[in-house]
Amino acid sequence: MEMDKSIYKDVFVFVEQRENKIQSVAKELIGKARELADELGEKVVAVLLGHNIEAKAKELIPYGADLVLCVDDRELENYITEPYTQAITQIVEERKPSIMLLGATTIGRDLGPRLSARLGTGLTADCTGLDISEERELLMTRPAFGGNLMATIVCKDHRPQMSTVRSGVMRRKPKDENRKGEVEMVKVSFNKEKFKVRILENIKEEKCMVDITQADILISGGRGVGCVEGFDKLSDLAKVLGAEVSASRAMVDAGLIPSERQVGQTGKTVRPDVYFALGISGAVQHLAGMEESEYIVAINKDKGASIFNAADLGIVGDLNQIVPALTKRLQEERNNKQ
Repeated sequence: MEMDKSIYKDVFVFVEQRENKIQSVAKELIGKARELADELGEKVVAVLLGHNIEAKAKELIPYGADLVLCVDDRELENYITEPYTQAITQIVEERKPSIMLLGATTIGRDLGPRLSARLGTGLTADCTGLDISEERELLMTRPAFGGNLMATIVCKDHRPQMSTVRSGVMRRKPKDENRKGEVEMVKVSFNKEKFKVRILENIKEEKCMVDITQADILISGGRGVGCVEGFDKLSDLAKVLGAEVSASRAMVDAGLIPSERQVGQTGKTVRPDVYFALGISGAVQHLAGMEESEYIVAINKDKGASIFNAADLGIVGDLNQIVPALTKRLQEERNNKQ
């Protein structure tokens, strides 16, 4: 029997929160959902789960939400797969959205596949583009075959159409305090017999570094940096510029930089105002994570490196000589202004 698509409408966004703080990826997705919903003539519905979370629901309306469905329950205080899956499954089965978007975070990557399995629909992961076709289908574009081509996927026969999107891929819409919207408190029923996991204790690792997806300036090193001493030079430059240091996958695999500092298809997607690509060849996997940066500066000894095709400013030369000279010059400029 052919599915009646007319009963499915609106663009739903799962709003990720941690310790009652709305994550930036949720606001980015609401902005994209606003574009999709406007094209379809439908609403943006944000789904917010947690405990003592009701006060945060109104924060989502200025970013583009028409309706916020808020589930406030002690079982949802911390993210645990089964309670969250049960709650959202009930909401989706009752409300019947046409589209459901989630962040491709550790939470979203855990939650998305379970939701799609229980709802009997597909899931396109790690999308870099979302559009609406002439047939009003969601066009979900993602890298395929190791990033060598882009595939656009359509879920014609099932609803909701589900997609996960990495933080930093979509631009957050400007906050509009004059937007009107509603908050609706929703009650869900849990089958606690299926709760097999509970959190005994939260132990947080304290980190001083800024999340690279939030940095205005990023100084990223690749194989050409090559060693700890090379990254020390990048760190010196970062201190002068007030920047953060990141890296390509090769340097993470080599153990020189922690994984949360990786930029690229298998790392994080970033959109800084300025991106320094130092000793990075420009493989498509890395470009997928940084090509939307506002201004790209590349330094590489190989004048034929692919990174120069994406760069706004390219310097052919030895970064081990250029970076210290640049750091010294910038430090002198700063001292003269003080």
